[in-house]
Amino acid sequence: MPWIKAFISGFLATLVFHQGLFALFWMAGMTPAPPFNLSPVPPFGVPAVISLGFFGGLWGLLLWALLARLASPAFWGLMVLLGAIGPTAVAMLVVFPLKEIDVTAQTWVGGLVLNGFWGLGVAVFQTLLGARRMAAGTR
Repeated sequence: MPWIKAFISGFLATLVFHQGLFALFWMAGMTPAPPFNLSPVPPFGVPAVISLGFFGGLWGLLLWALLARLASPAFWGLMVLLGAIGPTAVAMLVVFPLKEIDVTAQTWVGGLVLNGFWGLGVAVFQTLLGARRMAAGTR
């Protein structure tokens, strides 16, 4: 079932690529919040990083549905581009205002960089797990 692998790819890309780069930003003093936030979030009280990973998995499914059948150069480039734009736009235009978090040029740029790197991670994991190959119908 390639769609399960696509979800897992988005989830893993969140933990490895997104939060890994976020950790580097935090260590460089570029963000006040530390990575891998374990604070419980409503409604189920799961750690924030797990919630973020779940939504990363959903985004991974969407990217897989849109891009998994593309040839290699287009696949990699569009995974990074759509990975950067889609989640960042939703975060800045919907999530941040709902949580009363300031949206600034810095949060836009940081979001685009983090989520673009996340998109690269999704492409890597979809390729490694075989979701892309299965969706393309090749072995």
